[in-house]
Amino acid sequence: MWRASRFRVLMLALALAVPIAGILSADRALADDAPAAPAKTAPLRVDLDKAKVDLHEHHLEIVASKPLTKVTIKVTGDSGTVLDSQSMDLGPLPAGTPLVVRWSPLSDETVAKIEVVASDADGAWRSITLTPWSVAIPHEEVTFRTDSFQVDDPQKPKLEASFAKIADALARHPDIRVTLFIAGHTDTVGDASYNLRLSRQRAQAIAGWFRQRGLKLPIAFEGFGETALLVKTADEVDEPRNRRVDYILSVDEPVLKTSGFRPSWNHIP
Repeated sequence: MWRASRFRVLMLALALAVPIAGILSADRALADDAPAAPAKTAPLRVDLDKAKVDLHEHHLEIVASKPLTKVTIKVTGDSGTVLDSQSMDLGPLPAGTPLVVRWSPLSDETVAKIEVVASDADGAWRSITLTPWSVAIPHEEVTFRTDSFQVDDPQKPKLEASFAKIADALARHPDIRVTLFIAGHTDTVGDASYNLRLSRQRAQAIAGWFRQRGLKLPIAFEGFGETALLVKTADEVDEPRNRRVDYILSVDEPVLKTSGFRPSWNHIP
């Protein structure tokens, strides 16, 4: 009798276990069939390589992380005039494909700002603002005594005139943060390593003068020696036009054509 009761209890327990297991399985099936939460879409990323911005040929290159459907560009000149503004409708352009964006300026005015807006098929957009603003300050060259990098008193009126031109350029563009780059050069007379050192010292002396005069913007200097000749000559040629110093106001470090020399700009405190 005891055994039969135990058997019935065991069977009841098994019978109760079957539907419980079935419910658990159904719950899993419902969970598997339920729509998944939408995955977060990666944001649109647009990269612009500054090395591929050509202001003379009027084009730049961008690469996007998602297919692009539209790109607009607006180019503003030094005076604030819009030199060009146009829009491009795309196919869409597959992600990762380099896109060359061109503009046709109304004039040869210096470009102060380039604005690019790229849109994808989902309606997302990204904007890039490029300020390739750079201007060389015309000036009368400071004359140094042989083997000297000291700015003598008779030369200071030349620097005063340059200071006024720099101040005027800054006043016309108060919204652009620039650096004054001072680049020293020599001719090919003498030892190349000595010329490099002397040109750096002379550039530093002029940069220091501008700082003491009250110029508040960042000032950087570098010597190029005979590696960036304005007039190509053979060695040991006395060419006055190669003995010069460039004053360049620029957002980015200026790129000077050199014979393999890599500048390392130093900043005046």
